[in-house]
Amino acid sequence: MGSGVSAGPEDVEDSEDEEGSETFYGSLDGSGLRIGIVVARFNELVTRPLLAGARETLSRHWVDVDNDVDVAWVPGSFELPVVAKAMAKSGKYDAVIAIGVVVKGATAHYDAVVGATTSGVLNAAIDTGVPVVFNVLTCDSMDQALDRAGGKVGNKGSEAAATAVEMANLLASMREVGSAAPTW
Repeated sequence: MGSGVSAGPEDVEDSEDEEGSETFYGSLDGSGLRIGIVVARFNELVTRPLLAGARETLSRHWVDVDNDVDVAWVPGSFELPVVAKAMAKSGKYDAVIAIGVVVKGATAHYDAVVGATTSGVLNAAIDTGVPVVFNVLTCDSMDQALDRAGGKVGNKGSEAAATAVEMANLLASMREVGSAAPTW
């Protein structure tokens, strides 16, 4: 597990607030962290670059991507929550990233998939106490999705990876001092 304690984004020297309360920040040092990534094959033209962006960012944050990152492929975004929760429950990972893409079509199917996937990923995190980062792009068009997978808008997979490292370390730092962080 990662080091956990960090002064935070503004290099705050004293993490104590008034009256002895503490402020917690998650470090972006991923040394020693184990990360699970579950990726939807549907819209793979977009999910592959999101995965590549996540892996690159994890590496930049000192996560050993060759030994400490496992990837599971599922058919589509609807299947992400069950595997994300299984990874989180395993006790093997400090954080899990769920990567998928849902492009709006002419039917209500989009709304059903987006709603179920969002709730499922959120519940996986809440039920296990392990950060499960939602990296499911919900776009009006494939062009919008590609723009967010390394195009004009950057790579949202990269952002998800940084969030996973920060959240894993934040919860670890809270546990170190016996704060109210989940201990499932």
